[in-house]
Amino acid sequence: MQTDMPRRAFIGTSAAAIAAVSLSGQASAAPEANSAIRPFTVAIPQGQLNDLRRRLVATRWPIKQTVADQSQGVQLAKLKALVEHWIKKYDWRRFEARLNSFPQFTTRIDGLGIHFLHIRSKHRDALPLILTHGWPGSIAEMLKVIGPLSDPTAHGGKAEDAFHLVIPSMPGYGFSEIPTTPGWGPDRIARAWHELMRRLGYQQYVSQGGDWGAVISDKLAAQKPPGLLGIHVNMPATVPPVIARILNNGDPAPKNLAPDEKRAFDALDEFYRKNTGYSAMMVTRPQTVGYGLFDSPVGLAAWMYDKFAQWTYSGGEPERSLTRDEMLDDITLYWLTGTAISSAQLYWENNANNFNAVDIDIPAGITVFPGEIYRAPRSWAERAYHELIYFNEVDKGGHFAAT
Repeated sequence: MQTDMPRRAFIGTSAAAIAAVSLSGQASAAPEANSAIRPFTVAIPQGQLNDLRRRLVATRWPIKQTVADQSQGVQLAKLKALVEHWIKKYDWRRFEARLNSFPQFTTRIDGLGIHFLHIRSKHRDALPLILTHGWPGSIAEMLKVIGPLSDPTAHGGKAEDAFHLVIPSMPGYGFSEIPTTPGWGPDRIARAWHELMRRLGYQQYVSQGGDWGAVISDKLAAQKPPGLLGIHVNMPATVPPVIARILNNGDPAPKNLAPDEKRAFDALDEFYRKNTGYSAMMVTRPQTVGYGLFDSPVGLAAWMYDKFAQWTYSGGEPERSLTRDEMLDDITLYWLTGTAISSAQLYWENNANNFNAVDIDIPAGITVFPGEIYRAPRSWAERAYHELIYFNEVDKGGHFAAT
């Protein structure tokens, strides 16, 4: 099912919501004494790349799994094939050059250095859009959509659908600084994102995200900062409280669910029973699990490849959706920036169920992908997002929607 709304109509509908926002209750990032925006270039020292290769070659491989499927985790043969490609064929400098082909910057917000890409559209009336990644994603997953979003006429689209793009690395991810004190949860990140857009001179903007990016977009919407026209998410928080309680208790599905609601319930039930081990570790012991991920590139690759296998629209074979180079771009970025632990700490900071229904009353859009952890039913979405002006179920794609 699809509800089509051109970007112009979205702006018009959203503008009415802004007029009703009371500024007295706004939360904002702390004013920064040094709000300079500085150009940034990725330049990884060759010594780090040499060290990475040394560690890969010296890997101590374990015994293989005792089953033929992936029920015990990443299969040894698959991981060995990925690492062999990493050693013999992967070229970080290629990806580094690609990153550096886009304008990159850093700025300090609320005491932390934030790295971001900023791509201005050539179209005069382009709408500012902040795009937020998740875990185990990064800015790497956004690169494919930069052209179509910022220059739609070059990709068969219309000028009125153009966006100015702001693509930040979340705190503790990529080239943003790593927090050294607790407190950098989704609410604080959302406030920082609003300050970033204000600092860039954008008086009005929209927000998009999946995974943590969806959570942060939801938090932005709940904060209602002046100028936020609306949000779009591809992992919406829609699970009604009664359904959440049933899932948490491990009880059977209610008998009165519609077919799409039963489909969502079954997917979530499967996820909770079999696939939440990673989350439990990062919510409760990010530092403990992080030692192995921080010290072993193969351990990190296995941890992330497991999610590529589960969350891409690929039947457990992520190479059907992503090239090995694309997966390794993301994995190597985590490795070279040393963010295995700091990225996991966001789970500890949040410690909440991000599927449970939110209460959003600004204009919102949702795209549902078949390979997502669960496919949100429209009936659930409308209860959580009270001004749902766009809802679209597409026929391919998964959790990493931008790829």
